[in-house]
Amino acid sequence: MATLKDVAELAGVSVKTVSNVVNGHAFVKPENRRRVEEALAATGYRPNLGARNLRRGRTGFLALVLPELGIPYFSELAGLVLRAAQAHEWNVLIEQTLGTREGERVALASLGTHLVDGAVVSPEALLEGDFAELSLPVVMLGEHTVDLPIDRVGIDNVGAAEEAVRHLVSSGRRRIAAIGAHPARGTAALRLRGYRAALAAAGLPFDESLVATAMHYHRAEGAAAMESLLALPEPPDAVFCFNDLLAVGALRAAADHGLRVPEDLAVVGFDNTEEGAYHRPSLTTVAPDKAAIADAAVTLLRRRVEDPDRPHEQVQTPFTLEIRESTVRG
Repeated sequence: MATLKDVAELAGVSVKTVSNVVNGHAFVKPENRRRVEEALAATGYRPNLGARNLRRGRTGFLALVLPELGIPYFSELAGLVLRAAQAHEWNVLIEQTLGTREGERVALASLGTHLVDGAVVSPEALLEGDFAELSLPVVMLGEHTVDLPIDRVGIDNVGAAEEAVRHLVSSGRRRIAAIGAHPARGTAALRLRGYRAALAAAGLPFDESLVATAMHYHRAEGAAAMESLLALPEPPDAVFCFNDLLAVGALRAAADHGLRVPEDLAVVGFDNTEEGAYHRPSLTTVAPDKAAIADAAVTLLRRRVEDPDRPHEQVQTPFTLEIRESTVRG
């Protein structure tokens, strides 16, 4: 492998100048920078990140702690975090918790500054006191009902749910159900709050029987919840699902009952996963800017690692409502 000395000899400059270019320092003459960059390309030089991190007192790794990689939203987000981390010269260790408090506590307890520089965490069941046990820099993904002095990145879940339900109201729907209520998930509580707010704003009554619980956000739970809603004496004419997999399950149940979507039943999901976009009918869904979430999370973690005492930040990333065939008649 080429060394800094090899690059310096080819470029006709000092090893210190090559080091300054490799490390991104600005105080290098333009002509010297050009010669070094050409020499770097010619020799195929790659910096020794392990040695660099050792000098800086860093591991060169961050942890990404997620509930379930089998849920498309999280697998897509993981890929985007990997890409964002590469730009900061970080490798990524991925931990799966299955969304349980014990799984999340074990995952975080197994991490330390001897293994990773920090962690990006998407918790579903952790309580406020659990975060007091952390011994490393952390950025939390998503909005949560607990109030913590911690860096966070997420979308406005209440506002996103309101926009989804307003869309259903504007298409003439009046019995709008919700699938995804959960006793422990903070994001579920926020999306339910937005659902209720949109109903109230439209002058529609809140009907507890139209809210279906889902302990897991999988297709099967969406289908089972839709079955129970269709068994009501007065079934819904629309349903807002708290993620796309629940919505795909609801669409299957509707098809099994011979319902036409969207003529008989309109369906909205949440997450804008590839599966929903290519489903037939294609799924109207809330689309968080997942790339913005990943970039902001990794950037916040870098700032926290470099300055542990800086004020905590909360970054709200944008979302859109992707309107497709499941709510709009063709």
